Amino acid sequence: MDSQIERFELKDDGVFPNNKLPALLYKGVLNIPFLFPATHVKNLFRKNNWSNAWAFGIYEYHHYHSTTHEVLGVYEGKTTLQLGGKNGVKIEIEKGDVLVIPAGVAHKNLGKEKDVSCVGAYPNGMDYDMNYGKPGERPQTDENIKAVPIPATDPVYGAGGLKEVWKG
Repeated sequence: MDSQIERFELKDDGVFPNNKLPALLYKGVLNIPFLFPATHVKNLFRKNNWSNAWAFGIYEYHHYHSTTHEVLGVYEGKTTLQLGGKNGVKIEIEKGDVLVIPAGVAHKNLGKEKDVSCVGAYPNGMDYDMNYGKPGERPQTDENIKAVPIPATDPVYGAGGLKEVWKG
């Protein structure tokens, strides 16, 4: 399982804090049904204690969350995301993929917002904030990020996955 997880290390770029924890991409791990695909993904995440879920596209501007980690489960379409800010990595995501984004890691859809449909969720149903790399967000967001714990469960596998990669 661990070998199927791609890791992306993203350092503070002076605008976006990013995180010492890597972003994790699980390629093709979701078996998406024809009927009610978003509900299927929400139920999987909920079973593994990732909730406060939504289903939508991905914003076309850099943003990050400082109060929680986030998981995105793609149930339709494909796009290119940029992680880490304007000089960050570009990754392709598509139907069946799951992306775990650590608190503080900037993410942006380089395509159109609705090129991809995904379910987003948060460990223990945490509330999320929205930050855009604007002056004045830091140092408060840096303090928030330091306080975000490693989740007790992986959104896809429950006991494995990120728990093996993000050892405390």
